[in-house]
Amino acid sequence: MFSNTKRAVTLTLLASAANIAFAAPAPVSDLNSEPVTASVVNASQSVVNAAPETDVQRLERLLQNRNRVQLQMQQQIDQMSLEIAELRGKLERNSYDMQQMLERQRELFIELDRVRGEIKSVGNTSAPAADVDSDADKGVYSTNVDEQTAYQNAVDMILKKRDYAGAIAAFIQFQKDFPDSSYAANASYWLGQLYFAQKQDKEAAKSFAAVVTYRDSNKRADALVKLGDIAARNNYQAEAKKFYQQAIDEHPGSASAKVAKSKLQE
Repeated sequence: MFSNTKRAVTLTLLASAANIAFAAPAPVSDLNSEPVTASVVNASQSVVNAAPETDVQRLERLLQNRNRVQLQMQQQIDQMSLEIAELRGKLERNSYDMQQMLERQRELFIELDRVRGEIKSVGNTSAPAADVDSDADKGVYSTNVDEQTAYQNAVDMILKKRDYAGAIAAFIQFQKDFPDSSYAANASYWLGQLYFAQKQDKEAAKSFAAVVTYRDSNKRADALVKLGDIAARNNYQAEAKKFYQQAIDEHPGSASAKVAKSKLQE
């Protein structure tokens, strides 16, 4: 009987141990995995942060992009506005210069027409003079030492010093100081050449026209040719031909007449 009781107690104890074992199972561990650390936690947080942007965030990003594009476009517009303003200024300046040129041409045409009338009037009152064509001031002298010196100094500014602006001023002053000088025609001729070289055609025409009024001047034939050159340079071909023909008719044996013939044949 005692053995049966012992056997019952042993079975009870074994049953109790079994219940405890099933109630608290041992933890299962993955031998291939690492323990949970801070890096794993950070990685998890990054995944959370990389979540798709919200509608508000997307709108903010689009607004920022639009503002940046608008700023770039405004800068380009401002630059183009400056360039257009600069071009407009150049265009206005060119237009003004063109108007001035046309005005000078109109004044020159009036001057040439007046010169033609004066020359024709002189031609009707006196016979053509014999021409002695030369680049030198041949046959022109003065007994006035001051007059001779002033004239020679003006000529030297051209031939020796190459001071053309100074020569113009010197000849103008010479004409004021010695209005009845025997060098008057030559001084006007030099002035005409200086103005012609600088394309101051109106002043050149006046100076050459003054030379033409001196019937005995050896510069007269060349002055007529130069008047023709001025007219031709300003597209007044009919006027140019008249001056060339007048040089031929009035000074038929001169070198200037030969030049005038060649120009009429061009």
